[in-house]
Amino acid sequence: MSPQAFSSLFLAAATLTLLARLVLMMRQIRHVRAHREAVPPPFAESIGLESHRKAADYTAARMQLGTIDAAVGTAYVLALTLGGGLQAIHDLLAGIFAAGIFAAGTLAHGIALLAALGIAGWVIELPFALYRTFGIEKRFGFNRMTPGLYLADLARETMLAALIGLPLLAAVLWLMGAMGERWWLWVWLFWLAFNLLALFIWPTFIAPLFNKFTPLADEALKARVEALLTRCGFRSRGLFVMDGSRRSAHGNAYFTGFGAAKRIVFFDTLLEKLRPEEVEAVLAHELGHFHHRHIWKRLAVISAASLGLLWLLGWLMGQAWFFAGLGVAPASAGTAVALALFALALPCFTFPAAPLMSYWSRVHEFEADAYAAQQTRAADLAQALVKLYRDNASTLTPDPLYSSFFDSHPPAALRVARLRAPS
Repeated sequence: MSPQAFSSLFLAAATLTLLARLVLMMRQIRHVRAHREAVPPPFAESIGLESHRKAADYTAARMQLGTIDAAVGTAYVLALTLGGGLQAIHDLLAGIFAAGIFAAGTLAHGIALLAALGIAGWVIELPFALYRTFGIEKRFGFNRMTPGLYLADLARETMLAALIGLPLLAAVLWLMGAMGERWWLWVWLFWLAFNLLALFIWPTFIAPLFNKFTPLADEALKARVEALLTRCGFRSRGLFVMDGSRRSAHGNAYFTGFGAAKRIVFFDTLLEKLRPEEVEAVLAHELGHFHHRHIWKRLAVISAASLGLLWLLGWLMGQAWFFAGLGVAPASAGTAVALALFALALPCFTFPAAPLMSYWSRVHEFEADAYAAQQTRAADLAQALVKLYRDNASTLTPDPLYSSFFDSHPPAALRVARLRAPS
C-alpha cells in the first residue's frame, strides 16, 4: 500500500466514524425529546412526568456536549497524524534530549513522547470534564464535587500516573525493543500479568486513595446479604459502604477484586434510596455476573483481541507506508512513535465493532437479571431498577439505533418488562 492510499483510507475512516457518532447522538437527542411529554406506560405509576422530563433534558445535555467532544477529539487525532503534530513533538523532544544528558531515540525519549501525548490529550479533554462535572451534573442536581476535592483527585491521579503509568510504559517500550520479532507476545504476557495484578491491588491500595470504605453497619441488611452470598456460593473479604455521595448523587453497587481479595461495595447513595430487599436484589444481579463468569469471559475476549492487535502492530512497524501515511517520517519510526500512531488510528477502524460488544454486554445483563430473579424476588429487582432509573435520570426512551451502538445495558422498558413477565 502507498502512503497516500493509507492516508486517504485513514481520513475516510476517521470522517465516517465521526459522522456516524454525530448522527447517532443527534438521533438520541431527537428521540428522547420527542418522548419527553409522556412517561412510558410500564413506568407511569412509579416515575412522575417531571422526573421523566428531567431524564430527557439530562440525556440531551450530555449528548450535546458529546457531539462537541467527538468533533474536537477527531480534530486532535487528525492534527497529530495527517497534520504532522506527532512528528513535531518527536522532533522537539529529540532536540531537547540531544542538548541534555539523554540521547534522542532512547527509551527515555520514547517515554517522554508518550507522556507528552498523554498530557496533551488531558489538556484537550479537561474543559469537557469540568463542564460535565460543574455544569451538567450540577445543573441536574448530581454533582457534589467541590473544586478542592476535584484538585485533590487530580493530584492523586497524577501521582498514580507517574508511579504506575510511567514504569508501565517503560516496560512495554523496553520489551518492544529488546525481544526481537516476537516482542508482541512478551508485551501481551506482561499486559495480562499486570491486569491480573491490578485486580488484586485495586480494592486494597488504589480505591481507598479516592474514597472511604467502611464496613456495612446495618446488621439486618448485613444478615440478609450474607444469606444471599451463602445461597450463591460467593465468598468475599467483606461488605463495605463507599462514600460516593462526596462526589455524586448517583448510586450503584459492585464487587471488585479477584480470588481472596474480592469485596462487595455499596454506594452510600444506593443504601439511602432502596429498601433492604431491593438492595439484596441489586446485589444478586451483580452476583449473577460472577455466577455466569462474565468477567472471565470478557477478559478472555479482550485478551485474545489484544494479542491480535499487538501482532498487527508488530507487522505494521515493518511497513513504511504506515508511518508515512500517518504523517511521520519513516526515519522517526521508533517503537514509541509506532505505539502512539496505532493508539490514535485504531478507534477509527474498530468503531463498526461497537454494536457487537454492546450486544454481548446486554446479553450478560439479561443473564444477570435472570439469575437475580432466581435468588431473590424479580419484583424487588424491577422496583429497584425503576428507582435507579428515576434517581439517576436515566432515559426510559433511548433511540434504538443509538442504544444498539453505545448502551451496555438493555433499554429500561425491555429490562423491566422481562422481570415483570409471569414466570
